[in-house]
Amino acid sequence: MDRDPLPDARALVRERYPQAVYAVLAGSVLTAHRTPGSDLDIVVALPPGDPLAPRRESLVFRDWPVELFVHDEQTLDQWLAKEYRERKPSLYRMVGRGTPIVGDPADRQAYCRAVLDAGPDPMGPAQLEAARYGLTDLLDDLFHAGDPGERQVIAATLWTAAGHHALVAGNRWDGTGKWLLRELRDHDPDLADRWLAAQHDAAAVEAFARDVLDRLGGPLFDGYQAVAPRAETTKTTKTTKTTEFTRST
Repeated sequence: MDRDPLPDARALVRERYPQAVYAVLAGSVLTAHRTPGSDLDIVVALPPGDPLAPRRESLVFRDWPVELFVHDEQTLDQWLAKEYRERKPSLYRMVGRGTPIVGDPADRQAYCRAVLDAGPDPMGPAQLEAARYGLTDLLDDLFHAGDPGERQVIAATLWTAAGHHALVAGNRWDGTGKWLLRELRDHDPDLADRWLAAQHDAAAVEAFARDVLDRLGGPLFDGYQAVAPRAETTKTTKTTKTTEFTRST
């Protein structure tokens, strides 16, 4: 489809969410990455406390595949905070770099762009150790794999993990799918090319992963510890008619 997506996106929001405070159209449909299959990614902000927020909807409108991300300001804050912790700023990108189609999201867009430009917080010691341990463990599995099928699966897993951890080592935003490659290219085009070229060569995957591991501080196995909080226990109280679960305090 080669027509302008803005009028259709605006009509969709006004039809389904006439109460919207603002809405933003985002995604590849507005960029050079647009393909015949590009959908309309639309973030909709509803009035505070609106019962329709938060939700995600997938639908077809005027032959466009559409993904709607519906929030009010409170739930938008919650999801942005979640993305920030996970270092995968999908919603930040959509809001910050999208095109307004309803209302005036200028303040929210400026905030999202500022966060994107600043980058994620540096990884804490425990997170870095977990990353080092994870790559060390996968490299060990690959080295000792005797079954060709298992070796192929381990190499594929290690290849993806090494791409993510290369972004950790550079203190960059992370991504999934195509956004993993886009973030790698934005961080270091040569590194991204090496990562792509290694994909189907287990030895090249191993070499790439060892390079990333060195950037993180080197292998880690002996002495590694990860402490998790104790799970909350539950009591089960049975009656003749129902089973009630009472959370212990």
